[in-house]
Amino acid sequence: MAIGFSSIIPRLQMLSTSDHASVVSMNLFVALLCACIVIGHLLEENRWVNESITALVIGVCTGVVILLASGGRSSHLLVFSEDLFFIYLLPPIIFNAGFQVKKKQFFVNFTTITLFGAVGTLISCGIISLGVTQFFKKLDIGSLDIGDYLAIGAIFAATDSVCTLQVLNQDETPLLYSLVFGEGVVNDATSVVLFNAIQSFDLNHIDPRIGLHFIGNFFYLFLTSTMLGVMTGLLSAYIIKKLYFGRHSTDREVALMMLMAYLSYMMAELFYLSGILTVFFCGIVMSHYTWHNVTECSRITTKHAFATLSFVAEIFIFVYVGMDALDIEKWRFVSGSPGTSVAVSSILLGLIMAGRAAFVFPLSFLINLVKKSPKEKINFRQQVVIWWAGLMRGAVSIALAYNQFTRSGHTQLRGNAIMITSTITVVLFSTVVFGLLTKPLIRFLLPHPRHTASKVQSDSSTPKSVTVPFLGEGQDSELDLPEITRPSSIRALLATPTHTVHQYWRKFDDAFMRPVFGGRGFVPFVPGSPTERSFNQGQ
Repeated sequence: MAIGFSSIIPRLQMLSTSDHASVVSMNLFVALLCACIVIGHLLEENRWVNESITALVIGVCTGVVILLASGGRSSHLLVFSEDLFFIYLLPPIIFNAGFQVKKKQFFVNFTTITLFGAVGTLISCGIISLGVTQFFKKLDIGSLDIGDYLAIGAIFAATDSVCTLQVLNQDETPLLYSLVFGEGVVNDATSVVLFNAIQSFDLNHIDPRIGLHFIGNFFYLFLTSTMLGVMTGLLSAYIIKKLYFGRHSTDREVALMMLMAYLSYMMAELFYLSGILTVFFCGIVMSHYTWHNVTECSRITTKHAFATLSFVAEIFIFVYVGMDALDIEKWRFVSGSPGTSVAVSSILLGLIMAGRAAFVFPLSFLINLVKKSPKEKINFRQQVVIWWAGLMRGAVSIALAYNQFTRSGHTQLRGNAIMITSTITVVLFSTVVFGLLTKPLIRFLLPHPRHTASKVQSDSSTPKSVTVPFLGEGQDSELDLPEITRPSSIRALLATPTHTVHQYWRKFDDAFMRPVFGGRGFVPFVPGSPTERSFNQGQ
């Protein structure tokens, strides 16, 4: 008995040591997140630096310190996990994007956004895939098959427009902000769907039917993912409208909104759909219906809670990417041929820029031919900003590269290690170098006055004017669109399709959707609330 007990003690001590190391790592990581927030706030008005670059630089510096302290063995506080990224960090970012989007601007420009985000991503993926197939065969980087080349195209077609969105003002340049923002979300979804479709096919035995099956599978994922997000959002609106959670507990309705949003993402993953598209459209539907069904306290709480979760997740990702850039395991494989690694990274950067230009300027030209109003056309300076916004690569590219070229974050193949290190190099270079140039470039191309920023907060008594202007008073205003007469012909319909569709949708929404699912105009009647007092005073 004594022998058995004495053998257990060392195991408990080992477990205790392991747990303590994890606690130390988490403490350091949380401290880094706090430092990023503080430094980012202090540099908010800096001409060159933004929070993304700050977090990335802090991550790299921390990685250097850990690498030196560990004697060159490791630069990590945490081991990279695809599950951590796709299941825990990405959902709040994408949901908040949908929840805070100005829906009218998004859907009025939906055709343009879809062309840039979906068709443009396919063009960019094709150009990058063809380019790496031609160039990489001339370099000694190991054995890559056609599936790897197509996957590389999908990996580097995924953009990260965070730096540009932090500089653009959606009140000063609503069209440009809507296009850059919308394209970024659709691009991420398209890249992930494309990547998953490439992995699901046996590309070593290609026949004509595979192409048709691939296209059919792509559109199936797009449509079903969107519908799942819409249905989940409508279900949350209906439940809260019928059960009046806020009458008894604001906590319950806030918790239900959060859980239903996360449920939409996990259901998409469960059914092998695109969780990004699902949770994005769930966010749009919840902001249109569910958000208006809850009490005033819940509106303020949910708005800031979703924004805070998204903000922390973004900082977390950039800090980790910075630390992962110094992963000694992967750099060891390329240390003998640094020229090859530099050449691969340079080729990828060149193809990214070429692939981006190959669809932004031609598609903008075609869009301008259709648009009648000069305000709706995309001028050349705006086209340059859209092109520039899509040059940066971020966490989605890192996560997809790890999925394709590693197993549980580790690799023992030289070719795979070169692709991982090249991906990290491209992400670092594009985020830091292109990111540093973003503010001065946009201020040079779009010299807008700053006085319009004061219009954001018009009435502090309403939850819609709290700090973040995304859900501002004019978001879905039913008075700011000019009255449009019913088109007398197909030609007239095509002349102003977005406005006409928006008008018909508004009538359908008021007549059928809002009476069932709630939305603007529906205020929960809570005993003892300001709503009840104002109601009694009106009697």
